[in-house]
Amino acid sequence: MRILHTADLHLGRQFHGISLELDHVAVLDQMVSALVEHQADVFIIAGDIFDRASPPATAVRQFNEFIRRVANETTAAVVLIAGNHDSGDRIGAMSVMTDDRRALIRGPLAEEEYPLILYDRDGSVAFSALPFGYEFAARECFADEGISNPEDVMRAQIQAAKKHVPENARWVVVAHGFIAGGGESESERPLTRVGGIETVPISVFEGANYVALGHLHKPQNIDAERIRYAGSPLAFGFDESDDEKSMTLVDLSADGSVKTKIIPLTPVRSVRTLRGKLADLLEVPSSEDFIKIVLTDEGQMIDAMKRVREVFPNAAQLTYDRLERAPEVNSLDGFVPALDDPRNVISSFLEHVRDQGPSKHENGLIEAVLSDIHEREALK
Repeated sequence: MRILHTADLHLGRQFHGISLELDHVAVLDQMVSALVEHQADVFIIAGDIFDRASPPATAVRQFNEFIRRVANETTAAVVLIAGNHDSGDRIGAMSVMTDDRRALIRGPLAEEEYPLILYDRDGSVAFSALPFGYEFAARECFADEGISNPEDVMRAQIQAAKKHVPENARWVVVAHGFIAGGGESESERPLTRVGGIETVPISVFEGANYVALGHLHKPQNIDAERIRYAGSPLAFGFDESDDEKSMTLVDLSADGSVKTKIIPLTPVRSVRTLRGKLADLLEVPSSEDFIKIVLTDEGQMIDAMKRVREVFPNAAQLTYDRLERAPEVNSLDGFVPALDDPRNVISSFLEHVRDQGPSKHENGLIEAVLSDIHEREALK
């Protein structure tokens, strides 16, 4: 059986205040094309369909159109779950009136996790879809006050699913969480609590032939090819600029072994970091890519970001090499806003505290305040 595995679409997300709608259009088109070209039997989306629980209407319409195309243009069954960014109830509502012979959509946690059973020439394959859930929800769902961490939640879900897997069926698990051994990036929302991030050991998935994971944005194997993060289809932070974004094509054999193949995704706009003197960078060919500028000039350059954006309109960060080397700056986890551009400082702050840059209305307020400040400065 052939499976195409992706995750972490984060529809509705912005990159430092810049809409990613067109970027998402491109990668969603490539997913549909890959399903057709590789004749995938199953399409897995392992959580974080949307970037937040109440996504903008444009993101909802975009996903609805995407799923309509998958249904009409391919023969693939669809298995998708809610991630930690999603509203479980919203995702769960998508399962109403769907063809349960071709789709398994899971939003909230459930006491009984029934699989989607599909067949190929080698027999049956059971797909268990385990949506993300916090401890308090799991304690209520499974009537177990002893659930106290992500491992307990996942074990309860696996137990609820495993008992419904037919004997001799190959088993695929779809889950969303932080599995031990995974490498994170800056753009994931951490699953934190007192004591730090708690991970789930791979032993939880004993018996599964393939585990399709979501949450971590870097594509990576956790246990050879058997347990894998597909990664996000777009880069959401500058630390992901060197990551090749992709989907994972999985061939599940008769004996339950798997072979994976990476299907690259080509973004409309890349994420890049440019380093050098301002005068030299202004001579670089113009680009629509998302750019982080690291200036090596020793002095503070006047209107640096404004001048940079004349060449790179989607420049999102600007800092100085000497500041990035400073210990007090490194304590900020590598994040340094463009201090010479208040718009960028405000945008970066809002993204940090609420995972979203300023809205159109808020940008208007920011511009009005800055304009007032400039007028007052001019009168002095």
